[in-house]
Amino acid sequence: MASSPEVIHAWSAPRSLSTSLMYSFSQRDDMDVLDEPLYANFLRLTGFDRPYREELLSKMDPDGNKVVKEVIFGPGEKKYRYCKHIAKQRLPNLTADLMKKGKHFILIRNPLNILPSFNKVVPPSFMELGVAELVAIYSELRELGCPPPVIDADDLQRDPEAVLSGLCEDLGIPFQPQMLKWKAGPRDFDGIWAPWWYESVHKSTGFSKSRHYPMTFPFAFYDLLEQSLPFYNMLKRHVRKTAGYLQPPQSDPPLPVPENKKILVWVGDELLPRDSARISVFDSVVQGGDAVWEGLRIYDGKIFKLEEHLDRLFDSTKAMAFSNVPSRDWIKDAIFKTLNANGMFNNAHIRLTLTRGKKVTSGMSPTFNLYGCALIVLAEWKPPVYDNSHGIKLSTATTRRNSPNSVDSKIHHNNLINNILAKIEGNLAQAQDAIMLDQDGFVSETNATNIFMVMDLVVKENLVLHERRISLSEFHAADEVWTTGTMGEITPVVMIDGRDIGDGKIGLVTRQIQNAYKVLTAGLGVPIPRNAEA
Repeated sequence: MASSPEVIHAWSAPRSLSTSLMYSFSQRDDMDVLDEPLYANFLRLTGFDRPYREELLSKMDPDGNKVVKEVIFGPGEKKYRYCKHIAKQRLPNLTADLMKKGKHFILIRNPLNILPSFNKVVPPSFMELGVAELVAIYSELRELGCPPPVIDADDLQRDPEAVLSGLCEDLGIPFQPQMLKWKAGPRDFDGIWAPWWYESVHKSTGFSKSRHYPMTFPFAFYDLLEQSLPFYNMLKRHVRKTAGYLQPPQSDPPLPVPENKKILVWVGDELLPRDSARISVFDSVVQGGDAVWEGLRIYDGKIFKLEEHLDRLFDSTKAMAFSNVPSRDWIKDAIFKTLNANGMFNNAHIRLTLTRGKKVTSGMSPTFNLYGCALIVLAEWKPPVYDNSHGIKLSTATTRRNSPNSVDSKIHHNNLINNILAKIEGNLAQAQDAIMLDQDGFVSETNATNIFMVMDLVVKENLVLHERRISLSEFHAADEVWTTGTMGEITPVVMIDGRDIGDGKIGLVTRQIQNAYKVLTAGLGVPIPRNAEA
């Protein structure tokens, strides 16, 4: 004789592995399943359009309360009944019994991973995504005294057995190993909408591993990502587990490269939208500029001199006595993921920062840094920041470059006040950068770049570099001068302190160096790995 099964309600947003999870539960010998039984009620009341709308309304009961009573909580042959629900389908007209009866859990997924594939059938919107309704469901169940378990789709893909075992424990049912595998192909309980949505699930035989590198994000949905992430993060805090304020300006200032308004930044161990990419006010880089950094440039799918820059980064962490430094491979992986997510494979620049990390309380001592280092990978679309076709002007700053007697500049640290003060002087002199002298009055570098000069010009095929102490007057009298840096590349200098360099035009040796640099960047670099299907 049929009895009423114990109902398990699974609530999720679309594109959250909800169908795979339904297939998983259908493998149990004590479970029958229902695929979105409230869908017809949703379409009838909202008027939303779907390619299959008329067929669905003709074959499914559109009376939501009748469905709740007779289908969801109706008699059955199995001990349990699994109901896959999409959160937005819980409409106000439905009886309170839907939430008060049965066991509930919530499946969440980062909108960053939902939105790239969402619009294959339906244009995405905040309503269609339904993440706010998921929060409302959690809150209502909590108020009823039954806070639901929350699982994350990323965790489910990473370790399905552990997540399913924990979920079953929370639901008070035994875990069955057959939940991990199923046969490929459609199911007789699939909804009418399956041909539009379930193609990849029908090809699957279990929970597939997530892409190691994220898909390039469709930035048309960037605003939707920003709207939905806070709701996802609210629920993520409840997943089962084995910030001073300055008033922003009324309008955003224009960006040098407008495309950088919508970028994804790696902070700590995750990718965040630009305006959500924040670091703790307790971090050492905020407390005292206590961090090290490197600049990296991307050319035609390769990162130029990546290994050499990382060598210097790790040398700096050692000189600064950092603890709990992440591995080289982990940092590289974060760089690759950031570039893939942004679709940045050429004409981009990375500001790579590794801080000593967050402190347990404010203060100078590194003994307060108990959380480990924090990594920031800031990738931007950035052409060379100087005019390398016509050259730049430099002025000499009164601010002297740090001496090794105080702060050794061979440590590539973030305490850049020395450089910033010189840059302010350059700005006031209406120069692009400022030359900085050492404590003995010889030229050290500019506030941002290395500097080179040519004297007694003889153009040869093979140039010889001499590194020595050079006075400012020698630079004034040079035949050619150029600077080098990751942001600016090879930049001709045509004037220093109001004095023309050579004839005031870009010289032959400088052009030769620029051309050699282009050849070098075209041939060298660490390739950016991408997904096989990319």
